[in-house]
Amino acid sequence: MSTFLNQLIYGLADGSILALAALGFVLIYKATGVINFAQGEFLLVGAYTFYTAFVVLQLPLIAAALVGVLVAILIGVVVERFILRPMVGENPISIIMVTIGLSALLNALVQAFYGTSPKSQPKILPTGSIDLLGATVPINRLLAIVIAAFVLTAFTIFFRRSRHGIAMRAVADDQQAAMTMGISVRRIFALAWALAAVSALIAGVLVGDISAVDQNIAAFGLLVFPVVILGGLDSVPGTIVGGLVIGLLQQFTGGYLDPGLATVIPYIALVLILLVRPYGIFGETRIERV
Repeated sequence: MSTFLNQLIYGLADGSILALAALGFVLIYKATGVINFAQGEFLLVGAYTFYTAFVVLQLPLIAAALVGVLVAILIGVVVERFILRPMVGENPISIIMVTIGLSALLNALVQAFYGTSPKSQPKILPTGSIDLLGATVPINRLLAIVIAAFVLTAFTIFFRRSRHGIAMRAVADDQQAAMTMGISVRRIFALAWALAAVSALIAGVLVGDISAVDQNIAAFGLLVFPVVILGGLDSVPGTIVGGLVIGLLQQFTGGYLDPGLATVIPYIALVLILLVRPYGIFGETRIERV
């Protein structure tokens, strides 16, 4: 029972963080139609940005977090304005290749400035543990679940209630209709990339605090793809379900079967989902006439 509960908490924590990372991916796809292969590197850059502000510049925690958010917004806007906007109307494959190039560029920049060795960072979340139904559960994992749930709830409220959130949904549904209603599609595109970078920042900081600030954060971000394929490329609720399912699947596979298999099981699930339900659990099925 204790082993099961431990695996459950670890899986929920990983799944919650994955849902945060996948949220940014879905935002970009819904608003712009771009499949962002650099989402994992957004997590990496976010984690190292916070590390720079918190450890190198020795800013207080709140100030470091604000700096991280501002830098994330700036990166998102710059990427949309100077890299993706000139590609509007181009072949989708060309745009995908651009995001792959962006991924390599961001990774190379992080390595050039920080090297490849893990960075030591004071823990933000408490490192102790509590006894829960006979299992020893890390407090930082529980708090990661709470933080991710809070952020996901805040984003959901933003999309449903705020003026900008409603505008984003309108653009996602029909860009031409949104333009006729006076909505600036370009601003919505920039907002989508900025929010995606912020969600990646939060996910990256949580991963760095729980594990380590190193290149493996980008590898963790790659798990976004099984998450969004499972939940649906255009579904925000799907990111939550997909993140939790992939997180739990990976932890239970590693705990009860084989740790080596746990690293590939999300991608096995990805292939199976594509074969059975290509649009995901909550994805919108589209019929195109040719």
